Amino acid sequence: MLSKDFSHSRVVIVDDVVANSRLLESSLKAFGLRNPISFSDSAAALDWLQNNSWNLLLLDLDMPPPNGFDILRALSGRDRSTQPIIIITALDDTNNRRTGLELGANDYLCKPVDLPEVILRVRSNLQLSHASLALKEANVLLESRVGERTAQLAQSYSALVRTLTRAAAYRDNETGNHIRRIGESAALIARTLGMDEHWVELIRQAAPMHDVGKIGISDEILLKPGPLTEQERALMQTHPHIGHAILCDQHPSELTNLAAEIALCHHEKWDGSGYPQGLSGEQIPLSGRIVAICDVYDALRMPRPYKKPWSREDTQHYIREQSGKHFDPQLVALAEGLYEQIEELQYKLSDDQHVS
Repeated sequence: MLSKDFSHSRVVIVDDVVANSRLLESSLKAFGLRNPISFSDSAAALDWLQNNSWNLLLLDLDMPPPNGFDILRALSGRDRSTQPIIIITALDDTNNRRTGLELGANDYLCKPVDLPEVILRVRSNLQLSHASLALKEANVLLESRVGERTAQLAQSYSALVRTLTRAAAYRDNETGNHIRRIGESAALIARTLGMDEHWVELIRQAAPMHDVGKIGISDEILLKPGPLTEQERALMQTHPHIGHAILCDQHPSELTNLAAEIALCHHEKWDGSGYPQGLSGEQIPLSGRIVAICDVYDALRMPRPYKKPWSREDTQHYIREQSGKHFDPQLVALAEGLYEQIEELQYKLSDDQHVS
């Protein structure tokens, strides 16, 4: 007997001899299959098979066009594990058997058939079909759960980004819009450079954390209105290491890893005169080179207690002048074509009406 689990399986019989179809159909019903589907018209059968779901096909080969070989070719794109095909035919020579199996049949029986053997073959192929379908459904469910978990983690990391970024901004008297502008302008440069959208989005979220290490700098130094002493400057220059340590201490992810990289290297300079490691040229990670330009541009355009905002012309002239010194020459050249968009960000995300 067929398992109760298989009783509602869609088993299709295609044979142009009606008597053969009826014999198979009645045998399958006797062994517990509820509703086998029979076709004596092979063209109608092929149309049905291509437009409906089914679990098993019992297929004759020697029929008027489309014959069994034609049907096998037409169904070649199916999943053989979820929709197996058993050939049941009077064509019992080796060439036909080989051709049928090469065209995608799972099994081959020759007429006249032994009905108990047919039932055994049907049962084993239905087991294959149902097990494969169950595996597919499990994989879909697993992918869905992984996707949900990934989205939850992404939300958690984004919340972490916002919290750390706000904390650093408050400590440094920076504004929320300043750090947003750094993220947006870094994403703009990265996209124009040809980086893929995933990386563009990562740097958009990671760049605002570039100064998170300032959390660890004392107010006496961080908020000092006048110039820093050499000792104070040395302490201030530890904030990249502090930021890197803070971000590496979080649960590792692409986002926190990139943010840690930016925090550590955004004060490095192309000519090697930056800090904290004195990296030069392409030793400096691309993320740090991009954020360096964005951070300096935005800082110059912003008013500070000790300075008025620079004009766009003076700011752009300074960036150009520092090509090959502070900044990556390729990125400076690329930024030349983006200043209008960067200025739009300055206006759209302005802290007040200083932008001019």
